[in-house]
Amino acid sequence: MKNNILLSIKFNLYSRVALLSVLFSFFLLTTATASGGDDKPFNITEMINHHILDAHEWHFYTTTDEAGKEHHVSLPLPIILYTEGEPAVFLSSEFHHAENGIVTKGSYNYKLSHEHIQVVDAQGNVQSDIHPMDFSITKNVTSMMLASFLLLIVGFSIAGAYKKREGKAPKGMQSFFEPIIVFLRDDLAIPNIGEHKYKKYFPYLLTLFFFIWFNNLLGLIPTGANTSGNIAFTMTLAVLTLIITNVSGNKHYWKHVFAMPGVPIPLLLIMIPVELIGIITKPAALMIRLFANITAGHTIILALIGIIFIFKNAILGVPIVPFVFLMMCLELFVALLQAYIFTLLTALFIGQAVADDHH
Repeated sequence: MKNNILLSIKFNLYSRVALLSVLFSFFLLTTATASGGDDKPFNITEMINHHILDAHEWHFYTTTDEAGKEHHVSLPLPIILYTEGEPAVFLSSEFHHAENGIVTKGSYNYKLSHEHIQVVDAQGNVQSDIHPMDFSITKNVTSMMLASFLLLIVGFSIAGAYKKREGKAPKGMQSFFEPIIVFLRDDLAIPNIGEHKYKKYFPYLLTLFFFIWFNNLLGLIPTGANTSGNIAFTMTLAVLTLIITNVSGNKHYWKHVFAMPGVPIPLLLIMIPVELIGIITKPAALMIRLFANITAGHTIILALIGIIFIFKNAILGVPIVPFVFLMMCLELFVALLQAYIFTLLTALFIGQAVADDHH
């Protein structure tokens, strides 16, 4: 009885903290989106792209002084370039402080245009025949590193708790994550891969779920990066699933691709290309689903908030603000749901590849 009361108190406390976090995040988001002053029109496309697309700096907020000049508060990120055998490393803030935005490093002049770094001459003309290789630590990469760091903290903390409290009831962070881990094992990995084969792939599935979930949650924080809404991010995860699935495929899996039992040979000429295309389209669907759902949610929220600033009418905030707040609460659920769906389908694809022949 005492444990139930304590759990109820903890749950109510966590719920209130989560609600306050959402309210605080919503307040910061609505106040941070009003870029531009009264002297220039509000550009909703620029505002949405600024929040959704990747950047070479981490922008926090913008202030306007009495003269109407804007001052951007941001964290400069490392620029790492490799141009025809010549490396260049500097901070993104040098683009803003340099004359005409042109930074000279070694034999080349660089200019940042719409978050694309180009090689230019002394007059600022783009040299289209020279293409620098960009290995910069962008906003999305920084957020992904932060998510990885949080994942390591959670993972090592839980593993340490199991070693210190072996055979005892979970406590603290362990009590929050253990039901999720058990659910992923018993209701996701084992049913789709099999009780005798799931252990080989469960660490990957577990990492995949929490990595996507953490990145989705970080993207909901005001000024946060839209990492899961980057097609390169989702494509990389989909390619990993594609490689693991096909490398793990047994002879029965490949037999159903190239010599499906019971299918006439003339029909195999049609079925084999279809099966080969299916190998690619299944992870491609994972890539597009995660990218589209996360991006769409952010776009809808920003577009609704932008309506207030387009019409410059505070009355519009009466119906829009509560609706946007509900959308943000829904996005918290979507962040978890999309991580689950990606992991579930990955487990399903792996299970199909390693399944034994039942014929």
